[in-house]
Amino acid sequence: MFKRSIMLFFALTVFGCNNAFADNTQKTAREMFQNNEAVIYSINLRSFNADDKNGNGIIDFSKGETSGSFINAIDRLDEIKSLGINMLHILPITQTGKIKALGTAGSLYALSDFTSLNLQLSDENSELSLREQAKTFINECHKRGIKVIIDLPSCGAYDLFLNRPDLFVLDGDGNAYTPADWVDVRLFKVPDTKEELLKSDIFVLHKLFIKNMINLGADGIRADVATIKPYIFWKELIEYARSQKEGFMFLAEASEAWTKPATDKGYFTDYKKLLEAGFDGYYGNYFELKNWETFDKLTNSIEKENKILKKYPEKKSVIGSFETHDEVSPLIIGGENFSKMIIWLNATLPLNPYYVDGFLQADDYLYDYANKKASETYTDDEYYYVHQGQIDIFNFSRKPGSDTNVLITEHKKAMSLRKNFKDVITKGKFIPLKTNNNKIFAFQRSYNNKYVYIIINRDLVNSEDVKIRINNFNKKYKLTYINNKENRLINKRTVLFKIKPAEIIVFTIEK
Repeated sequence: MFKRSIMLFFALTVFGCNNAFADNTQKTAREMFQNNEAVIYSINLRSFNADDKNGNGIIDFSKGETSGSFINAIDRLDEIKSLGINMLHILPITQTGKIKALGTAGSLYALSDFTSLNLQLSDENSELSLREQAKTFINECHKRGIKVIIDLPSCGAYDLFLNRPDLFVLDGDGNAYTPADWVDVRLFKVPDTKEELLKSDIFVLHKLFIKNMINLGADGIRADVATIKPYIFWKELIEYARSQKEGFMFLAEASEAWTKPATDKGYFTDYKKLLEAGFDGYYGNYFELKNWETFDKLTNSIEKENKILKKYPEKKSVIGSFETHDEVSPLIIGGENFSKMIIWLNATLPLNPYYVDGFLQADDYLYDYANKKASETYTDDEYYYVHQGQIDIFNFSRKPGSDTNVLITEHKKAMSLRKNFKDVITKGKFIPLKTNNNKIFAFQRSYNNKYVYIIINRDLVNSEDVKIRINNFNKKYKLTYINNKENRLINKRTVLFKIKPAEIIVFTIEK
C-alpha cells in the first residue's frame, strides 16, 4: 500500500506542482499560514477515498463497498501533493452522535466524545489500533511535506448531553439549547471568567482534545463556529496548546459578515477579538463573492482586511473562503467559468488558498439519494439527510469527484504561477487597478521589481470593454502572458481590449 513506483515519484517531484513550497517542510503550520504559504485542502475522511462500486453514491457495506478510513486515505496523498497542497484541513474525526441525528452516519459536527476517535474511520483489515492508524496517516502526510489541522466541533451531540448534562446550557426544565437550526447538537456551557473556566470540566475536556490531537501528530486546529465561545476560553486554550507544541496553528471559523450569536443563550466573540486571543487567522469574507455583481465590494473587503491584520503584533492571515463545506458549490452558482475565477483569485490574492475535496474535481455535490428514505441506517435517522450542493457530511457517501479534469488543469496553471512568483504572491503588495468598468476586477501584486497582473470579468454572460493603465510597463521590460493572451494591446502603459464573459487574464512583468 505504501509503495510507489520510482517513475511515479520522479514524475510528481520533477514535473508536478507539488514543489511549489518545498522549502516549507521545516516550517510550522503556523509560520506557513502567517506567511500565506499554506495551500489548504479540506477533506471528509469518511468519504475521501470511499469505494462506491455500483455508483449510486451511497456506500453499501453488505455489497463489499468501503467508506473512507485513515489507512485508505494514504493512497490519495500523492495525488493531493501533486496539486500543490501542503496542508490538509480534516473535518472532525471524533465520535459522532447517533440520537436525534442527521443522516445515516451522523453529522461529523455532532461531537459525542472529546477523546475517542471516530470508529467509522477505522480499517478493519489493519492490525493497527484506530489510534495507530490515525498516527500513521498523519505521519504519511508529514513525509510528503503536508501539514495537518484537525476540526474542533463547536457543540455537543444529543448523546453527550444525555451522558453529561452538566456540560450544557440548560433551561428551567433541564433541557439543553439548540443553536440556530442545528437540531442534532446542543450548546456547551462555557464560563467567561478565567477562574471559573480553568476549573470547569468543559475546559478540561477541550484541553484533552488538544492534547490528543498533538499526540497524534496534528499541526493545528480549525475551530468550528469559534465565535460561539468567549475570548478568555480561546486565549487560555491557545496558550495551553502552544505550551504543548510550539507553532501549533489555530484557524477560526469567523468572518466580518457574521455579527450575531447563533443563539441568544450563547456568546458572540467577533473575529477581531478571536485574533487578539491568539488565532492565526479566520475565514475572511470571500464567500460573499457569489452575491457581489461588481468587484467594488471585494476590493474594499481586501483593503479593510489588510489594514486590520496589520494592527496585531504577530502575523495574521485569512483563507480563500470562496467555497467551504458549508457553502453551495461554485459550479452550481456560476458554472465552470465562475469556478475558474475562484481558482485564480485563490492563487493570487493575499491569502492562503483553500479548497474543499471534490471542487477541483468538478463535483457539484448533487446526490441522487438526497433526503430519501434510507435502505439502512446507523443512527436514528431513517433518511439520507443532505444539504444539496454541499459535500455530504451526514452519510457514508461516495468519494468526491467527477469525470472531468478541467478545473484541475486550471488549478495547476495557477499554482505554477504561484510557484514561479512565490515572493510576489506571498510578500508582495496588493494594488487595485483603476478601470473604466466596475464589472472588471483588476489588481497588481508587486515585489522586488516583479509584477503579476490579474484582470477578471465578473459578468458571467456578457463581454465587456475595458481600459486599464499599467504603471510599471516599459517596452524594455519582459512581459509574459500566463492566461489568455490573444487580441491584447499594451501601448503607452495602457491595456485596451474586450474581455469575454468570466474571462481571466494574467500576465507578468519583470524588469
